[in-house]
Amino acid sequence: MTQIQIYDTTLRDGTQSEGFTLSANDKVRVAQRLDQIGVAFIEGGWPGSNPKDVEFFERAQDMQWKNALIAAFGSTCRVKGGPEDDANIKALLDSRTPVCTIFGKTWTLHVKEVLQTTNEDNLRIIEQSVSYLKSNDKRVIYDAEHFFDGYKADAAYALETLQAAIRGGAEMVVLCDTNGGTLPWEVERIIRDLKPVLNHPIGIHTHNDGDCAVVNSLTAVREGATQVQGTINGVGERCGNANLISIMADLELKMGYECLPKGNIQHLYDLSHFVAEVANITPDEHLPFVGKSAFAHKGGVHVAAMRRSAQSYQHVEPELVGNKMRVVVSDLSGRGNLLSKAEEHGVEVEGEEVVGVLNDIKELESRGFSFEAAEASVAIMLKRQEYGYKPPFELIDFFVNVEHRDKRGIFAEAMVKVRVQGEVLHTAAEGNGPVNAMDNALRKALIGYYPQVEKFYLSDYKVRILDSDHGTGAITRVLIDTRNDTSRWSTVGASANIIEASWRALADSVEYGLMVAH
Repeated sequence: MTQIQIYDTTLRDGTQSEGFTLSANDKVRVAQRLDQIGVAFIEGGWPGSNPKDVEFFERAQDMQWKNALIAAFGSTCRVKGGPEDDANIKALLDSRTPVCTIFGKTWTLHVKEVLQTTNEDNLRIIEQSVSYLKSNDKRVIYDAEHFFDGYKADAAYALETLQAAIRGGAEMVVLCDTNGGTLPWEVERIIRDLKPVLNHPIGIHTHNDGDCAVVNSLTAVREGATQVQGTINGVGERCGNANLISIMADLELKMGYECLPKGNIQHLYDLSHFVAEVANITPDEHLPFVGKSAFAHKGGVHVAAMRRSAQSYQHVEPELVGNKMRVVVSDLSGRGNLLSKAEEHGVEVEGEEVVGVLNDIKELESRGFSFEAAEASVAIMLKRQEYGYKPPFELIDFFVNVEHRDKRGIFAEAMVKVRVQGEVLHTAAEGNGPVNAMDNALRKALIGYYPQVEKFYLSDYKVRILDSDHGTGAITRVLIDTRNDTSRWSTVGASANIIEASWRALADSVEYGLMVAH
């Protein structure tokens, strides 16, 4: 199997993404995880550009790296001088990394209008910069910025810039689609033109402005590129960089290449979510391969087919990348969706009971409920159909009072009357709001029979107005996330009365928690 080098630039190019920020400590943590999974290169940043990157390179020097080589990134020297007295080149050397990656100008537009120099002087600074770093015992990777745009403008000159880097001693010249607008057949044609005259290892670095970053990278590999640069989850400036998660999965599972140590492809799901967590951003659950929805099935016809053959609506086995198949329940569901959910939660129900719950779900969704993100509510609806099941409690009635009191401000109190194991319990409790007061009152009633409710914690409470044209009389949907020491679950309620909607979600949450906490 051909080995493809994975060059990760999440810590440098990825941090140019709007809303994606990493501290020096965050960079160290991400780099350690990247090294653990087995990428070949980790680009830590641009030394000298900011204190975080300086700190990262200082800390990286004292760390043990098992699989990856740390690379420092910078540019060729300035046009009015040489690399020996260039501050950017000096910062690269001071980073003490085994690899230096520098970029230079390929496009004549940039040479003339951005660098404001001649084509010949641009070739000089490329060759001298690479050569100087090589003479200081650095492995050098050369990024040909705007290569594809430059090639289309002046193919002969674009090739000369690559040859200048090769003369200087670059071990790899990387073709960059910096503006992200090149199409796959252009990548294919240009690399095919290059191969007979270049005869040197090439890499690929693409951006996603035309939504082609992944396919452009894979096309380049098919045409002979042996290094792929990109970021985890495709983060990066503007529309992002090539998503290495998808690229690594495609290379190994679809194209027969090897890019990670054997078996490590199964850690892609964890890697993707780890990077999002460290950056404190919400994971994109629709990402291919690793999104929570990547193998989620909602349509009734699809789920029915999936129950007969998992290959019918999945292009790979989700476990190969550390993900798992999910069945989503909604008004588009069929019997198969509910049967799969029943099996998942260990509920024994027959076909007739499932049909009844399915009809209830469709009717409730027409009234504003949404069960896609509230699987615990579905599980409870199924459980209530199970032969011999007795709910842990039954609501008789509740009362909630919210008022403003002098010197105390807003005050909430709730009364809950429930039947538990044949006994009617009537309790009241205060709270900082009506839902909190109801929650406290219900727990107070149940804790003598079910002490485990003490370990149920509200982790999220979401409210959505569904028909805002009805003003304050609109239907309100409430989604409650609850957790205990081992699990997390979500329930839903909907009503024109937010208190009723909240009670429905709250009661389902407690009942489900008691079911799984047995």
